[in-house]
Amino acid sequence: MKDCPKRRDVLRLAAAGLATGGAWSAAPALAQASGWPTKPVMLIVPFPAGGGTDAFARPLSGQFSRLTGRQLIIENKGGAGGTLGAGIAARAQPDGYTFFMGAVHHAIAPAMYARLDYDIERDLVPLALLANVPQVVVVNPKNVTAPDMKSFLAMVRKNPGKLNYGSAGTGTSHHLAGELFKQQTDTFITHIPYTGAGPALRDLVAGQVDMMFDGLGSSATHIKGGRIKALMVSGSQRNPAFPDVPCAAEVGLPDYTVTTWYGLWAPKGTPTEAQNRMVEEVRRAGATDELKTVWASNGAEFPSLTPAQFGSFVSAEVKRWAAVVKASGAKLD
Repeated sequence: MKDCPKRRDVLRLAAAGLATGGAWSAAPALAQASGWPTKPVMLIVPFPAGGGTDAFARPLSGQFSRLTGRQLIIENKGGAGGTLGAGIAARAQPDGYTFFMGAVHHAIAPAMYARLDYDIERDLVPLALLANVPQVVVVNPKNVTAPDMKSFLAMVRKNPGKLNYGSAGTGTSHHLAGELFKQQTDTFITHIPYTGAGPALRDLVAGQVDMMFDGLGSSATHIKGGRIKALMVSGSQRNPAFPDVPCAAEVGLPDYTVTTWYGLWAPKGTPTEAQNRMVEEVRRAGATDELKTVWASNGAEFPSLTPAQFGSFVSAEVKRWAAVVKASGAKLD
């Protein structure tokens, strides 16, 4: 599966922004120029606590609160592969004090769900691409004793269906990354959907499931702690945060390219001033040494896209994942 040209163009813009400092390095003192925020701000995270979205939302919340003097309160609203929380955010009062942190799952959902009570491109306003993280194949080392991907594939092929993988829910990137892996390796691994990446990851660590196709951000701490083992990262390059983990191209899967990204939206109708100020405060937070360290330790980039560029990126991702869903034949369980 290769990136579509439009997606590559947008990611090139992101890379240029990272290289030059881009808009994220600029931090005009807008907090002093306007009264917003005058009270705590809510950030709806559509997955249970402990997942990949939380790994970025909570550090961001801390820096936002420090920089503005107002709390950014995380509200975890998990369920239905992240679509429950997205619907809540889309229907929220657009008063400038409710925002939404979604993920790649929300670009997949339109192709997986016959009916959604929101439209990601119509009912929510794109503000910022917050993080871009490669997918990683991780296993419980007690359940899966294979030392590397070659040995793992031999084990799976010898025991089709015996091993299972947990996901954040049917139709999420974790699920489709697994289906894509099965297609490209001609293997069969049983899918176990959860209500979010956090519960699935906890069961992986506990040995209740054998493996996951997870975003590197949520797995990073457990990999470093030896509780789970990384067999490979997606794409054609090793990740600087985990230089000893081979990439997909190295193990004979050159087309296995899956990333988990996280973005920020506002309910449609949110005052422009609040949108602009939220973007600026996120940019200021992203420029702090604290967040740079967190992002780097999770193997993530903090892309520098304008709201319009992020909107184009989301549209391209919706089209891209629709094609993946159709090719894979993935259906809601």
